[in-house]
Amino acid sequence: MITTVIAERVFDGKNITNNQPISFENGKVIAFDAVNNAKVIKVSGLLTLGFIDVQVNGGGGILFNHDSSLSALKAMVEAHSKYGTTGLLPTLITSNLETISAAADTIALAIKQEIHGVIGVHFEGPHISEPKKGIHSSQHIRPLSEQELAIYCRDDLGIKVVTLAPEHVTSEQIQRLTQHNVKVCLGHSNASFELTQAALAAGAVGFTHLFNAMSPLTSREPNMVGAALLDEQSWCGLILDGHHVHPATAKLANRLKYSGKMMLVTDAMSTIGSSQKVFEFDGHKIVLEGDKLISQTGQLAGSALDMITAVNNAQVMLDISLEEALRMASLYPANFLGINDNIQQLAIGANADFTVLECGNNSALHVSHTWIGGKKIF
Repeated sequence: MITTVIAERVFDGKNITNNQPISFENGKVIAFDAVNNAKVIKVSGLLTLGFIDVQVNGGGGILFNHDSSLSALKAMVEAHSKYGTTGLLPTLITSNLETISAAADTIALAIKQEIHGVIGVHFEGPHISEPKKGIHSSQHIRPLSEQELAIYCRDDLGIKVVTLAPEHVTSEQIQRLTQHNVKVCLGHSNASFELTQAALAAGAVGFTHLFNAMSPLTSREPNMVGAALLDEQSWCGLILDGHHVHPATAKLANRLKYSGKMMLVTDAMSTIGSSQKVFEFDGHKIVLEGDKLISQTGQLAGSALDMITAVNNAQVMLDISLEEALRMASLYPANFLGINDNIQQLAIGANADFTVLECGNNSALHVSHTWIGGKKIF
């Protein structure tokens, strides 16, 4: 069945137009006009490209580390669709080999069955630095073995991201990962500037939650943060919840980083889209206090951030336009993941992945509708 959506305003990734009809069928855009016999849906607000989140630990009361079933993935997608996300990478935090293998098997099944919203997987650890582990479990931190390499190099997992610390992984291993289409990100690391540059030269293409859990920029040691900001080819994820990075620091970093290379991520935990306030993770009791998650150790434990809040925060904290904030939530992560440009711009043949945003009483945007693959999920 053909559906035509007509929104008051439409953002196509470049420009905003008024009352632009978009018709789609079988999950793809087929026309920018009303089509005979189409189901017509008129919506107020701004229709824009759906958001892509490359770091999603959980949602809907479910943590991917605790439940890597298909039903869990569907619940995570549904939870995040309420906040405009149409594509996400379920993210597995440092764990044992059995959990990693089971998660990979479920992701492969989700990709095979074309579960809407699941576009791949992000393995965050376990090949990270002990001093920069955050709430990651020390008992599971370890070197990169052949067994894990075999999992990461599978060709049935969709888009693959692995976060690692270059001080514990060789350049040859990074090269091997990239040869098997793995997006290698650097993070949870105490690496020097020089070692970080060597990892980039070996094929690393991103930095996981810039500033957080990585060696800081100082006057005499640029370290990983300095290397991330200087490099023109790599992408940086930024958690804009006001807790992980000071707004002034985030604003400065965004001005310094090469255009189009800073993307919004949530690092969201299971509380998103649920009434959950407390949960356990690897021996940590984690509590939602206001809009942040705190471990019993006093550390930040992932985030309670959703993508539309990140977009709202980006406009204020980074002093950027709505259009640029939307690109940071959609186009730039798509570019990082290597998704065809046509997929993340409104064009004939593009995926029918949209979200509709409306202004609330406080002028902040909220999500009123979300379509993934042409199906209205929210």
